[in-house]
Amino acid sequence: MLLSLLLVIGLSAVAQKAVMKGTVLDDDDNPLENVTVEARLAGDTTGLVTRTDDKGLFVFNNLKADRKYDFRFSSVGFEGYRIGSFLVVGGDNNSLLVRLKEQMKLLEDVVVMGYGTARKKDLTGAIGTVQGEELLERQTTQISSALQGILPGVTVTRSSSAPGAGATVRVRGITSMRNNGPLIIVDGVPVNSINDINPNDVENISVLKDAASASIYGARAAAGVVLITTKRGKGGKISIEYNYNHARDYASDMPDYADAVTYMKIVNEREWNQSGAVAGANEFSIYDEELINNYWALNKQNPDQYPNTDWVGLILKNNVPRQNHQLSFSKGGTRVSVAYDNVDGLFKNNLDWKRYMIRANNSINFAKWLEATVDIQLRATDAINPVFSPSNQMRYAAPVYAGLYSDGRMAGGKDGTNPYGLMMEGGRVKTSNYLFNGKFALNLKPIKDVTVTGVFAPIYNFEKAKSFSNRVPYYAQWDETEVSGYLEGSNNQNLVEDRNDNHSYTTQVFANYNKSFGGHNLNLMAGYEGYYYFYESVMASRNQFALPYYPYLTAGPGDLKDNDGDAYENAYKSAFGRIMYNWKSKYLFQLNVRRDGSSRFHQDHRWGTFPSMSAGWVVSEESFVKNNLPFISSLKLRGSWGQLGDERIGNYTYQSYIEFNNPTLYVGSTPSAVQGASAYQYAIKNNTWETTTTTNIGIDLGLFNDRLHVTGDYYRKNTKDMLIQVNIPLFMGYTDPYQNVGEMQTKGWDLNLGWQDKIGELSYGVNVNVFDYKSVMGYIRNTQQDNKSDWTLVREGDEYLSYYGYLSDGIYQVGDELGATTSSVVGPGDVRYKDISGPDGKPDGIINDYDRVALGGSLPRFNFGGRLNLEYKGFDFMLIFQGVGKTNSIMTTQMSQPVRGDWYNVPQIIVGNYWSHYNTEEQNRKVSYPRIMRDANANNYAASDFWLFDGSYFRIKNISLGYTLPQNTISRLHLNNVRFYVSLQDFFTRSKFPKGWDPEVSSTGYPITKSVLFGVNVKL
Repeated sequence: MLLSLLLVIGLSAVAQKAVMKGTVLDDDDNPLENVTVEARLAGDTTGLVTRTDDKGLFVFNNLKADRKYDFRFSSVGFEGYRIGSFLVVGGDNNSLLVRLKEQMKLLEDVVVMGYGTARKKDLTGAIGTVQGEELLERQTTQISSALQGILPGVTVTRSSSAPGAGATVRVRGITSMRNNGPLIIVDGVPVNSINDINPNDVENISVLKDAASASIYGARAAAGVVLITTKRGKGGKISIEYNYNHARDYASDMPDYADAVTYMKIVNEREWNQSGAVAGANEFSIYDEELINNYWALNKQNPDQYPNTDWVGLILKNNVPRQNHQLSFSKGGTRVSVAYDNVDGLFKNNLDWKRYMIRANNSINFAKWLEATVDIQLRATDAINPVFSPSNQMRYAAPVYAGLYSDGRMAGGKDGTNPYGLMMEGGRVKTSNYLFNGKFALNLKPIKDVTVTGVFAPIYNFEKAKSFSNRVPYYAQWDETEVSGYLEGSNNQNLVEDRNDNHSYTTQVFANYNKSFGGHNLNLMAGYEGYYYFYESVMASRNQFALPYYPYLTAGPGDLKDNDGDAYENAYKSAFGRIMYNWKSKYLFQLNVRRDGSSRFHQDHRWGTFPSMSAGWVVSEESFVKNNLPFISSLKLRGSWGQLGDERIGNYTYQSYIEFNNPTLYVGSTPSAVQGASAYQYAIKNNTWETTTTTNIGIDLGLFNDRLHVTGDYYRKNTKDMLIQVNIPLFMGYTDPYQNVGEMQTKGWDLNLGWQDKIGELSYGVNVNVFDYKSVMGYIRNTQQDNKSDWTLVREGDEYLSYYGYLSDGIYQVGDELGATTSSVVGPGDVRYKDISGPDGKPDGIINDYDRVALGGSLPRFNFGGRLNLEYKGFDFMLIFQGVGKTNSIMTTQMSQPVRGDWYNVPQIIVGNYWSHYNTEEQNRKVSYPRIMRDANANNYAASDFWLFDGSYFRIKNISLGYTLPQNTISRLHLNNVRFYVSLQDFFTRSKFPKGWDPEVSSTGYPITKSVLFGVNVKL
């Protein structure tokens, strides 16, 4: 009896178990290995997990019979798939066949290229892509800043975090001595700035890096092309999305400076050194010893008369708010977005920047053979700035001068130089900019496989600026009523009104033919493009306003006025074509050609032809790889050659300029201002296109079911007929003209590595890119161009913009024999230089220009960036980093020279670290800075390797943590997605820059900011 009961229980237990088997394939019916398959009981949040084998098979052996399960399938590079409430019956008769769709095929595996699209696997050029979602994760107001560290071969450099400021974008380095900015194309139309686009409107960005991909744009494409595709409406259901974020911006570390007592001691020491540094004589020639010894007590009693001014703290706010609102609606073929940015500045005088943007993209289908595109964008920006920017002076104003008295009266600073007073009361500049651009296109399909497209794209831009300067009175500390004078730079109340507008028209007509037959795939494209640009400006001003309360020209004196205006235009016409062919997407070939004519050249030299060709071999499609190397998911080898053109040298260079002026001449016996004109520009009629020839070889590799992907490129770019300003004698009376007289060679490589995978419910990805380039000058007619103001040299055989100066040999110490010197004042405590050469090529005992040598390149090397992302049960984490692996940086005089301009402050990094007669011999041998002496400045702060240092840096650009509310929580509110997030931006930097100086910003510019940001994203 007991045995029978146990047998029944055992059979019942077996009946309650079930087996589920299945196969996972891709769209081409190939088995997919390592697909994560999860089986959840309906309603549960977790379940059993397994993976497919090399045949795409999976199996669950112990599911509960007669229960409903949700099956979820996920794999890197493929769209996730879910089968809901599937009833699993007892036994092993349950089976599933699932096909996963590649993520790229969600967009039909299409990549935007010049005047058309192509499947990514069919491309043979070097193209970097980034999705709009990745840009939004950065939560920046400008697209240029959001690109920093994301794409290999794309260098993004900031010089300021001022509200509304963007960044400099370079694609694969330098190819010209003029404009190296890439051509920006939005939805197929060239635009003026990458920052004219709302980041939330970006669907994706493609960067065309080699000639094979960029040459279809021929004109202006030598520096690369950035293609931006904006979002469009999808599907028939209405979709609404709102994104809000609020940030607090803080200035990154600012330099510390000497306090008032230390400053006075160093000023005295400078004058003592100047007089011979005799002990006991003239040691307190500027500030009395008694004053120095009692200064802190005096400061406590009367800080107005004995100040210790922290100018940076007086001028900058501790932190400022920044907020952004983004709202978008889409339905069918229409998407409308609005955006609002409000950014406060760090200056205490209400520096402010606002931006309003509206974009409407409309796709209209009239018939199967006719569709239209109507895209419109409006943008308005308003900026308020002080007339005087204190960014520079706040870094050097000495602490012994008061900026503001304790009773609120304005102090005079140093003899009327008071950056705080000018910033606060010197007046404001209000600038407003209005932009309208549109795209109106028709796509006609007259016959099968042929599409003809016509485009008209206007851009209108209008800017107005009103600058009103005030007179700023200041007072003596001891006199509360009588004005001592007016701050330097504010002697008059005047108003300047500027208006400028520009507009451009782009017209395009092109046709695409696509045909597949057997294993052959053919794409043909041919077209025409015309471009016209017009600019006009006008200025009017009046001076010495009696009252500051009505800042309009009519209120100013009629006899103290000025006006000015200018205008120019340019245009180009282009014809272009492309042939793309592949056999079974295995052997790939592409040929492009473009012929451009530019109004910037004389009609006899106006036209240039820019061809390119490329080929690719998809090795992974070969049977010997498929059969023997299953871990290789994809492998493509690429090669390309092509030429690109550049003509950005200004307008009318082939004509002589006439400049109007107002010389004073005698009319009879009375001197009078008369209308005059003079030749200004020397005409060069045979100037033509600057041409860059690029060769590129590359590899695209995917391993382990594309969990690991590698992209690498090596390239060479040779620029000939460089348009360089050639020096001509001053007595000719012309500006230096441009001529085709230079050559440059650039070599470089890009590398991108990425890994994406999933462990249970944890999805993660790591992506790292690194790239390097080096630009070397070839022949230039003038042999070399030496720019002593920024230490750089342009010379045949050297890196472009190499640093150029002396080779140092330490600091002279007491008792050292003085060798070759720059002047007779050089002595102990001054920088020693090596005698390299003389007029006859041998050392001559004198340090002069013959001893200056190239000190290494000034451009950054080994740029890198990367991204780490994690997702787990609704939580997401992201970390983005960026940096430079090698670069030579200058210890500028703002960092290294105390008491510049006879009164500037002393950076704290110098205090206690300069050569001094007050030091011991041992101390002087360890210092990093020379002695302080006016006559020795020319020697000590000359361009030399003494002031070069390793400028490499590593910066964590963004750390972000987000949480997406569970679907069952928000569905009852009729919401599709709700995500909250917080991020830290630019908070962590490691570099060898002196403390307080940021590796990106100039030593005198608006500070780089770091931010704490909170936000929410809601989708309906």
